[in-house]
Amino acid sequence: MTRTLDPRDLPLWHDARSFLDVRSNDVHTLVAYGLARALCAEHPQADPAVVLPAILLHDVGWKTVDPALLSKAVGPNATHPELVRVHEVEGVKIARDILERHRPAGIDTAQVLAIIDTHDTVKTATSLNDAMVKDADKCWRFTPHGVATIAAWFAEGQAETLDMLEDFVMPSMLTDAGRAMARGFIVAARAQMEAGDYLKGTHNV
Repeated sequence: MTRTLDPRDLPLWHDARSFLDVRSNDVHTLVAYGLARALCAEHPQADPAVVLPAILLHDVGWKTVDPALLSKAVGPNATHPELVRVHEVEGVKIARDILERHRPAGIDTAQVLAIIDTHDTVKTATSLNDAMVKDADKCWRFTPHGVATIAAWFAEGQAETLDMLEDFVMPSMLTDAGRAMARGFIVAARAQMEAGDYLKGTHNV
């Protein structure tokens, strides 16, 4: 069985963990890392030595944001959207320190930091590696952990959260593989939600 994290990235993970204990970013990061590996497998031209360290460190900057403001930084009705940029800027500083401490072989530190610097605020991708990170980050939102986390942030139900993701996040996916992955999570979640009705034979057409 292949473990989620590449052994090369374990030292980075150990240093990043203390910055990821907010907003379920620790689990989010592990899930997004796994999704990034899957996306790279569908895009052999992508460089996992850039994509995987970038996704592993992309959200460390949220640790520097006031916890009371975290829920106000994202979502359709965000009142402090500027904090998204703050977490990118601070994340680059933290990620640079971690990468320079370990100097992992074969990793293009400059490219990793450039991806982290714009992973949320710039919607287009400057490279395939950038697209892999952006799509893996967004695709997490469609996973069971992502849906449950986002529903809790906004006090919404699962069905409403899935509708919101389909309407507002799906159009921003950058790759066919990313869209297919996100669509698969949506249809699986809806089928599971409706299974009881179909099994009872009470679902209205």
